[in-house]
Amino acid sequence: MTKPSLPDLLHAAVSAVGGTERPGQVAMAEAVAEAIDDNTHRLIQAGTGTGKSLGYLVPALAHGERVVVATATLALQRQLVERDLPRTVDALHPQLRRRPQFAMLKGRSNYLCLHRLHEGAPQDEEEGLFDQFEAAAPTSKLGQDLLRLRDWADETETGDRDDLTPGVSDKAWSQISVSSRECLGATKCAYGAECFAEAARERAKLADVVVTNHALLAIDAIEGAPVLPQHEVLIVDEAHELVSRVTGVATGELTPGQVNRAVKRAAKLVDEKTADSLQTASESFERVMELALPGRLEEVPEDLGYALAALRDAARNVISAMGATRDKSVQDEDAVRKQALAAVEGVHAVAERILLGSEYDVVWYERHDRFGATLRVAPLSVSGLLREKLFEDRSVVLTSATLKLGGDFNGVAASLGLSAEGVEAEDAPVWKGLDVGSPFDYPKQGILYVAKHLATPGREGTRGDMMDELAELIEAAGGRTLGLFSSMRGAKAAAEELRGRLDNPILLQGEETLGELIKAFAADPKTCLFGTLSLWQGVDVPGPSCQLVIMDRIPFPRPDDPLMSARQKSVEQHGGNGFMAVAATHAALLMAQGAGRLVRASGDRGVVAVLDPRLATARYGSFLRATLPDFWYTTDRNQARRSLAAIDAAAQADGK
Repeated sequence: MTKPSLPDLLHAAVSAVGGTERPGQVAMAEAVAEAIDDNTHRLIQAGTGTGKSLGYLVPALAHGERVVVATATLALQRQLVERDLPRTVDALHPQLRRRPQFAMLKGRSNYLCLHRLHEGAPQDEEEGLFDQFEAAAPTSKLGQDLLRLRDWADETETGDRDDLTPGVSDKAWSQISVSSRECLGATKCAYGAECFAEAARERAKLADVVVTNHALLAIDAIEGAPVLPQHEVLIVDEAHELVSRVTGVATGELTPGQVNRAVKRAAKLVDEKTADSLQTASESFERVMELALPGRLEEVPEDLGYALAALRDAARNVISAMGATRDKSVQDEDAVRKQALAAVEGVHAVAERILLGSEYDVVWYERHDRFGATLRVAPLSVSGLLREKLFEDRSVVLTSATLKLGGDFNGVAASLGLSAEGVEAEDAPVWKGLDVGSPFDYPKQGILYVAKHLATPGREGTRGDMMDELAELIEAAGGRTLGLFSSMRGAKAAAEELRGRLDNPILLQGEETLGELIKAFAADPKTCLFGTLSLWQGVDVPGPSCQLVIMDRIPFPRPDDPLMSARQKSVEQHGGNGFMAVAATHAALLMAQGAGRLVRASGDRGVVAVLDPRLATARYGSFLRATLPDFWYTTDRNQARRSLAAIDAAAQADGK
């Protein structure tokens, strides 16, 4: 039997989802197939509307080896498992003569834990277990959430938090879930045979395609104990997010509250002397943290060093003592012990890591008005980790609408631990980049307007000229505006100011769930939606409701961001341009994502307005503009207003 051709398979899959075959999608599918066949690596930029999911799924399914697809967002995971994969598998079945299986796999805490649900959560303050269902008043929001979770546990087939709609608060979910460290293990747990997390793992072992998230991929790479099943091909979608997600997983933190909980959990399982030493260390750590000022710690101060050493040593003694004692008077002792051990081991690991003082780690204090001080430690770079763990023993395809920064792939490649394209270096995997373009005609569909006449944004204070410009643009557009702000404070200030000046409804992130806000924004063309980071990447509103995307300023990292400034300094110490490698790259990635909110379909028209003159005047402006879609470019404010008014008039004439 002859092997079905890739074009035939792609055609069948595209027809099955009711799509249109695009040249970029064909080029992508061919590149993915080549990478899999040659066991090599690809970075593929595929613009919005390319049909990138099918561009990698079809060659991956055709190859027949196990594939892991890792995405950053829940929305894309759902789309793959609920829509793209079922339809594609059905469409390819007649030609492949087999029906590939697929499964979703997430971290353990994403699944309902039956042991926690039925036996209760180990309580910090007293002996025994805490029945959260009894303790939470049934009329309270927490009580209602917990009762709904108990009912849902009898109905759900997956136990996956994301299958519960509407969702519940993090506090409610934490009562019926466990981390991998807290889990008793299937063989020791009375509910092991019915465990949702174990069932998900078993399904993944049998699947040809496993859909997971960047965080679980990071855990699999960092912790050394494999979570994902063996696979020959790894496809990382939304790959522009990978470095920040891996950094997040590799970041440790200590707070007085967290240490205090560990003390309480351990106290009933060890002798009094051992427990007291951890309690004393916890109190001295809390005293140091009360005086902590936000910012990077280039060296660990003496008082913090003493407190951390005491914590580390006391935690180590507790861990040793816990392994040697048994107390049958403690109800459900194994669960209590496992949770206490996880808490104390977490404290020990972070204290020890900070005391080691690795030149590859960055340590800093953060302060929160409500929660007090937090001590954090994060890797200066994850590029070495990714180079070593990601690209060995498998073919890797990384794809996103935004991988070329300033016109090439090398910036993103460097963050992944790869050398420049075409340059062979020792230990650095060889890769190829491909930009398959976009089906959209950006110069005809969109305008990039830079408000060159405005004052350069300062760090503090309101920008009166910017508010005037914002109001005029929104009036010209008739609403239809997505406002992307570099800070929540900026978004709030603009919303407050313009609610008093314009008749258009202005929605503000945080005043309602993101899903509800986006739904309301899409439903009424006169409405504007203002917000910060998650809106730069998470909004998909094709059509006339979003015809103006405004960025208040170039979204450079804050100058006092300890991790970003440490990374910038490190690049400079090695002879590079720290500003371009870190700050400008960060801004370019966000701006490309933000500008991508404008044109989501072939009929979309509009303006991306950047209210920061530096995009036109600064030397790095051309680097940032080269990263954005190829819109028609202008700094003429009257041209921008005329275009917006014409687009608004056309939409109104169409009754939209």
